[in-house]
Amino acid sequence: MRDMCARLAETSLRGLVVLGTTGEAMLLDEDESDRAIAAARSAWPRGRPFIVGTGRESTAATIRATKRAADLGADMALVRTPGFYKSQMNTDVFVRHYTAVADASRVPVLLYNFTAVTGVNISADAVEKLAHHELIYGIKESGGDVAQIEEFVRRTPKDFMVFAGSSATFLGALRAGAEGGILALSCLLPNTCQGLLDLFMHGTPAEAEKLQQEILPIAKLVGSMHGIAGLKAAMKLIGCDVGDPRPPLVPVSGAIVATLRDALATLKETVLV
Repeated sequence: MRDMCARLAETSLRGLVVLGTTGEAMLLDEDESDRAIAAARSAWPRGRPFIVGTGRESTAATIRATKRAADLGADMALVRTPGFYKSQMNTDVFVRHYTAVADASRVPVLLYNFTAVTGVNISADAVEKLAHHELIYGIKESGGDVAQIEEFVRRTPKDFMVFAGSSATFLGALRAGAEGGILALSCLLPNTCQGLLDLFMHGTPAEAEKLQQEILPIAKLVGSMHGIAGLKAAMKLIGCDVGDPRPPLVPVSGAIVATLRDALATLKETVLV
């Protein structure tokens, strides 16, 4: 963890998230989570946002995790939606849950919506209400639903930050008003992901579109197709061995590794890896 964070600190990335979905947070116990935060904090420069995933299924456990993260140096907490009791996760429940977490927190909170993982979707009504809490600063939307991102942007104050979580639709999210991205792909292609944001902000639409299309194949391979196992295999291919995925997840096959290798070789010809 320290080695990888130190490596990422040498790139153009503006911030770091520890214990997100790609960080296998759901597969770590509380002691391991705290050790991961401490290790990452020791390697990540002060002054660049250090965000920690603290979402748990219960409100009380989320509050405790958020307090521990703040004690360990988090600048902000990324709090996924609880989703075990899916049929009961409505707007009122989400507003109560996040309000309680933010009321008890010493650091700003980012909402985190990832329907493909949790099975629930936080409504724009809930986000609009929560956006007015003084310590709820924004939301990460990982579904790739550009229309939902646009609605979040439209219905929240200008200083409420909306972040994209899907690298395959990153440019579309930026066009819809997203502030930036919290992307698994940036572990593998940090300067390229930052470069896409910079091109959108300061370059030309054609340049940004070209780069989005160039990263799309590898984005799909380490995202929707092969997930964490695919990303870890790709990281190893570029010389950053972060180990195998934690069971019950399993490593990808040799054939998939070969596909990842070919995709990375093609990508290196056009963008800075």
